[in-house]
Amino acid sequence: QVQLVESGGGLVQAGGSLRLPCVASGLAFRSVAMGWFRQAPGKEREFVGVISWTGGLKNYVDDVKGRFTISRDNAANTMYLQMDSLQPGDTAVYYCAAGPKETVYREYYRYWGQGTQVTVSS
Repeated sequence: QVQLVESGGGLVQAGGSLRLPCVASGLAFRSVAMGWFRQAPGKEREFVGVISWTGGLKNYVDDVKGRFTISRDNAANTMYLQMDSLQPGDTAVYYCAAGPKETVYREYYRYWGQGTQVTVSS
């Protein structure tokens, strides 16, 4: 059974930082691309960033470029989202996802975590 478990969310002031781990089990972690998405209240779930299975290819939505960094540790079956210079507009539930290719499109991701809430106060 495949499981993706996010953690590390919480309440932070604007300008602060958070680091979200996503721990995977039950899948060949070294062979999948891993993505981060987020969903704010009343909005569609949107792409945040993706990392290839080697970690050599990364892609981010324009809004987070220069502030967020995705990394992965294949030996630990874990992906991370380092979020710096957080803004109130970053408030959302953050989800990690696993899929066969690096893409911005939700439908290509087969497995999803349950999400972790990030709230940024002004």
